[in-house]
Amino acid sequence: MDFVEGLKRKEEVALIELMKEYGNYLTRTAYLLLKDQQLAEEAVQDTFITAFEKINQLADPEKLRSWLTSILINRCRSYQRKRSWKYAFLPLSLIEPFKGDEQFVGPEEQLLNLLNHQELSSAIHELEYKYREVIILYYFNEMKIHEISHYLKANENTIKSRLTRGRLQLKQILQRGEGEYEQGKRKNETTAR
Repeated sequence: MDFVEGLKRKEEVALIELMKEYGNYLTRTAYLLLKDQQLAEEAVQDTFITAFEKINQLADPEKLRSWLTSILINRCRSYQRKRSWKYAFLPLSLIEPFKGDEQFVGPEEQLLNLLNHQELSSAIHELEYKYREVIILYYFNEMKIHEISHYLKANENTIKSRLTRGRLQLKQILQRGEGEYEQGKRKNETTAR
């Protein structure tokens, strides 16, 4: 947190340290919210510019991460309002560099994990934005309900309701996908005979 004072003095080195410290976290969050790598990177750049310009508004340096997250969420919402989001789902492999170190797993397990991640990511991206937003913040960013409520400026009960509805919709989407998989499997077995 030493770089907060440097940011207040408008030192470029402090901005670089801020980007190193929070860049991956913010990019992963933006990508999960926006479904577009290029727009996610743009949102993160805008977040850093805004933070650099308005660092004096940060009352408590200990809350820097939450402050940056709030700025990012507002940027992502702004992009959502400006564009129609009908992009094809990009594979989760594009955000692999942002994940932390993992234990080594064999190739079979890696393939199964990749398929499960892609299916889940695809299902999450089918959700309406307000549900996708709380699911990502709660599960992927491991935020507590009161933190999400603070960032989104919504009542805690609203957040709980969105989480419940989002989970229910996710379950329906995933079950629908399993049904399509089973139909395709039966069709392939019939064709093979």
